Amino acid sequence: MPALARADLEALLRDRKLDRTLLDTQVPRSRAVAKTGVAWLDAQLGGGLPRGETSEITGQRSSGRTGVLHAVLAAATERAEAVAVVDPLDRFDPVSAVAGGVQLEWLLWVRGPALSPGELARRAPNDEHDLLGRALTSALKASGLILQAGGFGLVVLDLADVPRRALARVPFTTWLRLQRSIADRNTVLLIVTGEPVARSAGGVSLRLAHAMPRWQGESDRARMFASFQPSLACGELPASAVASARNPES
Repeated sequence: MPALARADLEALLRDRKLDRTLLDTQVPRSRAVAKTGVAWLDAQLGGGLPRGETSEITGQRSSGRTGVLHAVLAAATERAEAVAVVDPLDRFDPVSAVAGGVQLEWLLWVRGPALSPGELARRAPNDEHDLLGRALTSALKASGLILQAGGFGLVVLDLADVPRRALARVPFTTWLRLQRSIADRNTVLLIVTGEPVARSAGGVSLRLAHAMPRWQGESDRARMFASFQPSLACGELPASAVASARNPES
């Protein structure tokens, strides 16, 4: 390809913010990251979650996803960054968050209707366009407005208990629009789900396995339960990171 034509093509791709995936495959660019507050996780991620990208925490119940989320929020508020939690099913617990180190004065909480897992299970699938559908639509709109407003270091969209069939109805362009809102900004968009749904090209997906119990004492008859420790079962991480990792302290 002639040099001039290539330069024109690269300029066009940069204008449309497509240069990252098409032009920089050989030379990795430096990137700003936000520490998660979990040392072993930051080590696996090459410093933390990439800013200006959409990343995910995925895992089923009891996988430690809430604990990791609280650690990420706590680290951001410790840096005096404004954070937002968009919570379509009203799952966020401020008391637990404070116990995890989150400073609520830096947090914006957008709450949806309180729909328990039992109520979600009782509702017929065609009812999702009613209350659940409206809650999900409102959460996506609220996320878009917050991201466009700017000024937040971290925006969390908690979709952990939203049924997969409801997420499947979200147009792919919706996720692209959210990502474009934070391109070239210092904001991290973090989506919490049961399964991966919308990681951007430069983001990461942290897939957590079921949390492992930690015990105190060496006796094989009587040991004291200490806590649950989440483990990173598999992560779609940058090339500098490994594809499979486990907490070395567990």
